[in-house]
Amino acid sequence: MSYVLIMALAGVIILSFFFNIISQKTNVPSVLLLIGLGMGIKGVMNRYGIEDSDLELNTILEVLGNVGLVMIVLEAALDLKIEREKTGLILRSLAIAILGMMGTIFALATFFLYIFPSADFYQTVLYAIPLSIMSSAIIIPSVGRLSGRKKEFMVYESTFSDIIGIMVFYFMIGADGDASGGNIFMEIIFNVVGTILLSVIVSYFLVYLFQHLRMQVKLFLVIAVLLLLFAVGKFFHLSSLLIILIFGVILSNTDVFFRGRLAKYFDRERVKPILHDFHNLTLESAFLVRTFFFVIFGISITISSLYNWVVAVNSLAIVAIFYIIRYVVLRFIARQHLFPELWIAPRGLITVLLFFVLLKEESIKIAAFDTGLLLYPILITSTIMMIALISYRGEKVTEVIFRKTNGTGGLSAEDFEKRSDENLNTDFDGF
Repeated sequence: MSYVLIMALAGVIILSFFFNIISQKTNVPSVLLLIGLGMGIKGVMNRYGIEDSDLELNTILEVLGNVGLVMIVLEAALDLKIEREKTGLILRSLAIAILGMMGTIFALATFFLYIFPSADFYQTVLYAIPLSIMSSAIIIPSVGRLSGRKKEFMVYESTFSDIIGIMVFYFMIGADGDASGGNIFMEIIFNVVGTILLSVIVSYFLVYLFQHLRMQVKLFLVIAVLLLLFAVGKFFHLSSLLIILIFGVILSNTDVFFRGRLAKYFDRERVKPILHDFHNLTLESAFLVRTFFFVIFGISITISSLYNWVVAVNSLAIVAIFYIIRYVVLRFIARQHLFPELWIAPRGLITVLLFFVLLKEESIKIAAFDTGLLLYPILITSTIMMIALISYRGEKVTEVIFRKTNGTGGLSAEDFEKRSDENLNTDFDGF
């Protein structure tokens, strides 16, 4: 039995690797393939009479999810480069991430009040937050073929969406549903200030320690310390992810944070290769966690919810809210990022993970909430993103997905080059 399990785990990792290759070639999000793989595995399990409860999927998802949160935030933080010439782009993407998320949260919460009359506003806000978070785990690998500021904009926006959304969720879930808005706001302020002070101290210490470790095995030691800090922070009701975020930002921007007197405590040449290895480790660890998380999510899906027309119609309304809010925010703050950015708003791992956190909290659980309201938006938004990215390249969706193209989507070499130049020039309009 153990050998069968090893073969199954290895097979899933290998398939996930090939799914990534397919995703890069076609823009079909690998998350859809992983969920489909999980649903296929569930079919095999049903064939042999294996129940989901036998595998304790909820426990596995909870552990994978929390480790995944740390790795995703750390991976995102290591990609955030603080550079003066990018200040405008960073601030614009931050503003859009915040305004888009807040607008979507309140719109969805109001919609949930309509379809779940027995729920209160606090509950509907909590259920709206996971669906309001864009998935950087899907977006960042998918926008590799965008050029210029469009790619950078999507990387920054999706990263901010992940980080801010997760922190807002845990702030809200730790707040008292009966507390006033002012009390919740003050609680958040004190929590954030205290956590930031602790995070800065811990992060400087870890970076200093990082460069003085002489042993070969040091990268997993640092990750273990971060996981420990995350768990301890959660135990004391601190915003643990801020610790991970600040550590990642300081480590990836040492030139900014180690200046003046602090410069003598930092050896750039020693840290540079370690940072490169650490970045690769977090990238591959996040890939591993993401792979098993989505496969297990696919296994846990109740297929019957996909055949419920009420769930399907409500899901379409949810997706419409996503794009209406996003269009309004982009239209007034960043017109140059309307297409294809408007359609790049997939939901993914964070949405599913935070939903499973809600399922554990009986006091705030909305019993009538169907998992199809998560699955449909994930599938629809990922498919829309795929179509938008393929269309932006000037290719035909059917040719990209169903048959091998000549690399120019059916266009002549001259026309394809012209289209690429037009897209590149458009990317830099206004900068």
